[in-house]
Amino acid sequence: MSDKITFTLHELIAEIDAHADHILRARYGVTGSQFIALAVLADEEPTDITTLAHCLGVTKAAVSKRVPSLVEAGWVTTRSEPGQGRRVILELTATARELVAKAGPELDARFADLVSHPDAAGIDLSVLNEQLAVLTRILRQNGPLS
Repeated sequence: MSDKITFTLHELIAEIDAHADHILRARYGVTGSQFIALAVLADEEPTDITTLAHCLGVTKAAVSKRVPSLVEAGWVTTRSEPGQGRRVILELTATARELVAKAGPELDARFADLVSHPDAAGIDLSVLNEQLAVLTRILRQNGPLS
């Protein structure tokens, strides 16, 4: 553990991602990164590859590479939008919506359970969530730290 907040946050996210990936693979047959793409798409659909890439914080090429496997797995459908050149519109299938609706709350509940650990006494999860959301919003509004 580090005494530097940026490293501590990085370590926390790495642990959360590893635990989520394990749960998602074992219970739902989906990787953590696939689930994140589906969950973000659930909030943004229908949307195009460019918008999904922006929301995920990755390149259009990374999303374009991922889409065929999501389609093949039966989680995403694609269609070309007329008059928009090569613009590809993405939507979740009913199976993917059900997956996000079940797995998302389970992951949230498991993370929330952490605050019941004796070492987490005094942590208010709703306050922590709001504080982290404020910091995220500030960074998005102001750009990179200077």
